[in-house]
Amino acid sequence: MDRHAEMIRFGNDGWKTRYDDGFTAENAARVADAIGVLWADGHEGATVYVGYDTRRDSCDVAQNVAGILASYGLKVKLSDAACPTPAVSWACAQDGASVGAVVVTASELSCDYGGIIVRGADGGPCSREFLDDIEQAVPGEAPADRASYDTCDFVSAYVDHLKQLVDGGAIRARAPRVVVDPMYGASGGIVSAILRDLGCDVVEIHQKSLGDFGGIHPAPTDPWADECEQTVAETGSDLGLVLDCDADRAALVDETGRLLAVRELVPLVIRSLVERGAGETRVVSTLTSSALIERQAEQLGLAYTPVSVGFTYIYDEMGEGDVLLGSEEYGGICIPSHLRERDGIYACLLAIEALCRSGNKLSELVERQDRELGHSCWLRRDVRIDAASAEALRNILPGVNPPEIAGKKPAEVSHADGLRLGFDDGSWVLVRQARTEPIVRVYAEAADAASRDALMDAARDLVSTGAILS
Repeated sequence: MDRHAEMIRFGNDGWKTRYDDGFTAENAARVADAIGVLWADGHEGATVYVGYDTRRDSCDVAQNVAGILASYGLKVKLSDAACPTPAVSWACAQDGASVGAVVVTASELSCDYGGIIVRGADGGPCSREFLDDIEQAVPGEAPADRASYDTCDFVSAYVDHLKQLVDGGAIRARAPRVVVDPMYGASGGIVSAILRDLGCDVVEIHQKSLGDFGGIHPAPTDPWADECEQTVAETGSDLGLVLDCDADRAALVDETGRLLAVRELVPLVIRSLVERGAGETRVVSTLTSSALIERQAEQLGLAYTPVSVGFTYIYDEMGEGDVLLGSEEYGGICIPSHLRERDGIYACLLAIEALCRSGNKLSELVERQDRELGHSCWLRRDVRIDAASAEALRNILPGVNPPEIAGKKPAEVSHADGLRLGFDDGSWVLVRQARTEPIVRVYAEAADAASRDALMDAARDLVSTGAILS
């Protein structure tokens, strides 16, 4: 048995771990075997979609996964090239015979990581219960059986669909210059082709498929977005797009070379959807997301539903209906009328459409939004604690109700996901534990950085000093 046999654990999205700490061909095969067992039970002959990203060995692992799943009598379709996770999810969702999809990717994590994520029949995330079942079903050794599968193009139909969803006339009329940075990931060449078809002048960087991502982390954040920011400014472009490795998350760079924060991007996309006449009337976002998202929803007459951290909670709300948009604190944006999964490419297209319709610069749109919604400073920091303290905190945190923090008295206290304290001035702080590590995540937001940092420091002191445990 592999020395890491007991260490396979699924997070909210799937299984992701370092190559030197358990992501081996054998362990990936064990995970595929467990998925095959569960999906074949009552679904023999159903279709399964398998995709993969550009990191090292992903194609080989995906071929192995496809063969193992096919050995259980499932009809397996493997992507003919590295492709974005949203494209795999969309293909899966369009197929009434599909039971789900598997994507070999570690998303925005560095080249040191590999991963396998699992999607349901509608292209959205699987339940926590199903992921737990996979963990329990993982065998001690890799299976020997393989069967044949089909190789298919997942991208072309997905791209055609996206182009039908946006106002091509408005984009062609302005023909913006756009810097596209797929960060050497699976969207390389795809986004640029869409934009050129829509009449944009495209500047490409980091388009090649590189297994080591050229030394950067394929995450649409600073400092990894630095080259895109510089290229936008140097080429006089209207904006830049930065997509993570599997393109389920993205970020925008304005014409000055400034990377927009998530709290700036999401309200922009919400307004774009409303202005184009979308009929849904509810926005869903995680408790750790910026308050600007709620303010934008309220200003536009939309209902707002906060949920616990994890995209599955946003997904569950989609089942209740009338959801215009769902968003995470890290930039994942889902528009369920298109797909019940995050799609960084579609979010970028909506932002470009909004820019072209407005006739303004991107920085001007953000400045207007800042005036309307108020300025905000958001931050997350992690505190590592020992295993014993982590277990104690897990038991104690639901009952913690501090009368004061950083000299402020809470106006609202929530234990829906850790401990969240809200204050009369709109600021807030939240403390929650990571599911699989002895790490406490602390989030805070306020009108200015000094007030935010005071809340952040006070909450971190509570955790690091153990005061919250006493």
